[in-house]
Amino acid sequence: MTGTVPANILYGWHVLVVDDEPDAIEVVETLLMMYGANVVTAHNGREAIEKIRQFRPRFVIADLSMPEMSGWQMIEIIKNDRTTMDIPIVALTAHAMQGDRNRAMAKGFHNFLTKPLRPETFVTELLALLANDIPELAHILN
Repeated sequence: MTGTVPANILYGWHVLVVDDEPDAIEVVETLLMMYGANVVTAHNGREAIEKIRQFRPRFVIADLSMPEMSGWQMIEIIKNDRTTMDIPIVALTAHAMQGDRNRAMAKGFHNFLTKPLRPETFVTELLALLANDIPELAHILN
């Protein structure tokens, strides 16, 4: 990715952030809103599935370890549903272990980010990960 990210690059986009930690949701939500996104939040995979079907977000950022329904369980349902299978979902976790990135990608996540996030680079890193899945991002960022 070259240059800086345009301040309104996500203007009008619905984005879903899924995490059971309110602080994590607040950080990601604030950063995405700074770039124009309309952010919807969920606190577990079950709630996320309902919101994905309701709002049809451009992409989803989801924690892997959550109560009630984990990100692992959520991705399986989303990727096996023809109406939601094409929505890019980026895994976000504080419990990154060797092999988790490959496992996440094999399960259907489009990519993988680890906590703690670095606010100064989070959006740039996220958009670079999504550029292959969202053509208009690739065009804007290059």
